[in-house]
Amino acid sequence: MKKKILTIVFSMLLIISCSSSDASADQNNQLPSGGEPNNSNEWLYPIAEIRDGGPGKDGIPSIDAPNFTTADQASPVLSDDLLVIGIKVENETRAYPHYILDWHEIVNDDVNGVEVAASLCPLTGTSIGWSRIVNDNLTTFGVSGKLYNNNLIPYDRATNSNWSQVGLQCINGSLIGQRPDLVTVLETTWGVWKTMYPNTKVMTSNTGFSRNYGVYPYGDYRTNNSYLIFPLTINDNRIPAKERVHSIIEDDKAKVYKFNTFGNGNTLRDVYQGKDILLIGDNTTIVSFELDGPSGSLDFEYDYNGSEGFFKDNEGTIWNVFGEAISGPGQGNILKPTASFIAYWFSIGAFYPNAEIFE
Repeated sequence: MKKKILTIVFSMLLIISCSSSDASADQNNQLPSGGEPNNSNEWLYPIAEIRDGGPGKDGIPSIDAPNFTTADQASPVLSDDLLVIGIKVENETRAYPHYILDWHEIVNDDVNGVEVAASLCPLTGTSIGWSRIVNDNLTTFGVSGKLYNNNLIPYDRATNSNWSQVGLQCINGSLIGQRPDLVTVLETTWGVWKTMYPNTKVMTSNTGFSRNYGVYPYGDYRTNNSYLIFPLTINDNRIPAKERVHSIIEDDKAKVYKFNTFGNGNTLRDVYQGKDILLIGDNTTIVSFELDGPSGSLDFEYDYNGSEGFFKDNEGTIWNVFGEAISGPGQGNILKPTASFIAYWFSIGAFYPNAEIFE
């Protein structure tokens, strides 16, 4: 039965890779098709555990020229419970819907002067943003077609190096061992995002590719805890495999926080790797920040009421999900975000052995 499922999935992915109507990469940055990265025989992960996902390099095409519409125009199409990746740079806000990125996995964009690659791995449920400035050079990222522990391996088109999305580092090529500069993004529902940022731009399905964007491409994968495409290097069963958790990463260590810890809205303080951590969340959204200096002496409280403010402190300052003080005596202050993202638990257990679980 598993072989049958894999055959169906791979056949489907091959159909996807062959049905694009276009060139998939930024032609100014892409190396010749089929080129191998420098030091191609050296990988940070065991080469035998690097899997061929099926479609091949750029077979799942990144979006390199995204088109946008307004929230009002998008709302009749997007349901409130649909997940999006949100980004805010000064007064510019953009949302990248999961239902589009499920088919593309990476969008390369310029948000108010910040060159960002926002990536979604549908198989590990991970949405992460990082800078497209690599070694002082502007590049774009594409989908290599390879997987490790079922997770997306992007490659950068400047050096053809392969990167681990969940591992947050270059794992093969001339940049091996280098870590990306993270760009803070928020994974939440469209209903929450549009109430926080009603003037947001929203990426549309006008991508230049022919895809069935109304259909999730992996069947019951999101809810079936026993359904994985490839075996894991480590199978940690302390939490159901597909449960979504907020994961804070510190080099080769991780700590996760469950959504049910926050219920309909809660704030908690924790210490992880010697850092004072503030977490605020509810059943749709979790964010976390490092507290130091004056912010460490403040008391914080969940305070989301359908506007941009998400929490407040005991001095009366209102803060948004990006840790920006938007009103009150502390207006203009900014909290330092953690290196964190939402993930299916199995991926954290596999990438970060003995990951801590907040109880």
